[in-house]
Amino acid sequence: MIKRYFLPRPLHPFAWWGFALAIAVAASTTTNPLFLLGTIAVVTLVTLARRGDNPWAKGYKLYLLLGLFVVAFRVAFRVVFGGGDGPTVLFTLPEIPLPDFVRGIRLLGPVSLESLLYGLYDGLRLATMIICVGAANSLANPKRLLAALPSALYELGTILIVSFSVFPQLGESFLRVMRVRKLRRRQSTMADGGGRKTRRERLGVVETIIIPVLSDALERSIALAASMEVRGYGRSGVATGRERLTSTAAGLGGVMLLAVWSYFLLARPGIGPSVLGVNLLEAALLVGGVAAVVAALRMAGRHVRRTRYRRDRWGVAETLTVACGLVMALIVHYLRVIGDPTALNPSITPLVWPTLTFPLLAALVVAALPAFITPPPSLTAGRPTMEGVS
Repeated sequence: MIKRYFLPRPLHPFAWWGFALAIAVAASTTTNPLFLLGTIAVVTLVTLARRGDNPWAKGYKLYLLLGLFVVAFRVAFRVVFGGGDGPTVLFTLPEIPLPDFVRGIRLLGPVSLESLLYGLYDGLRLATMIICVGAANSLANPKRLLAALPSALYELGTILIVSFSVFPQLGESFLRVMRVRKLRRRQSTMADGGGRKTRRERLGVVETIIIPVLSDALERSIALAASMEVRGYGRSGVATGRERLTSTAAGLGGVMLLAVWSYFLLARPGIGPSVLGVNLLEAALLVGGVAAVVAALRMAGRHVRRTRYRRDRWGVAETLTVACGLVMALIVHYLRVIGDPTALNPSITPLVWPTLTFPLLAALVVAALPAFITPPPSLTAGRPTMEGVS
């Protein structure tokens, strides 16, 4: 039974997206750099252990580089604009005077430790969320993701597949273009005797890299969407006027309930009774809005039929994967509402060294479990081919 469970197979794409989004939600409520770095390490471990060898699985490195750029940009922004917020001044840069109509903005000047830490913590939180999305994009098969979407969201799903597959295709196209350039450079060097490049040749690097990479990635993403359209995703069925009116009304009602829930959550928190730190009014609005939207999608999807070659099954591994992400999010929510909120958001003024408490360590351990308790991916490189078979 255990051997059968660990047979290589791809997990349901919704499982990976649910796992990654739950971790991203948990990371969005904390500025603890140790916990955020641990979250990045955990997500990287799961991605490297359970990603396949498909083109979209190779784009995770680009998300890591994007997260590093976000952190560096956020810190540099604090240095350039108002880096002197704090008593601990590290160094002073020559300040650039600005006109009177831009009061409140300062270019350069003193740079404090507190200001740099503000930028570092905030950039690290945003980078963690970006890396979580990149992990889901690397782990989930976009073709299966489109097949698993509700029928009412078929057109939207096709658009999302093109959007989400562009970035991984960029990485693969970039590597392919660089390999071709390396071969051409070697041949040209041998032909020219190793001469130095002219200024025109150096400027031509932009044209020979950016344009081929962008065009190739976009063409491959559009081809992916077109192939999903051709391979059996037909549509049939026409809804009556009353059915369209009912589904539209349910969808608008659900969106309105979710909008009111967002308003109470962000602008007017704490209205109504609470049980175990959960506001009953907000919970009722959230559940009612989600239920109305789901009902609208089900009613609209009854009249949009798509042929499927093979349905992705939801098994124990998918449930455990989503549960690991939800447990981490619940632990962080408990610490933020009932437990010790200072562990999630360490003080900068006065400066307090961040620590990893036992609940945070437990959350990281639980989030790392999908790297070990889920079946390995089925690799396309190991599949038998028809080459050489007569």
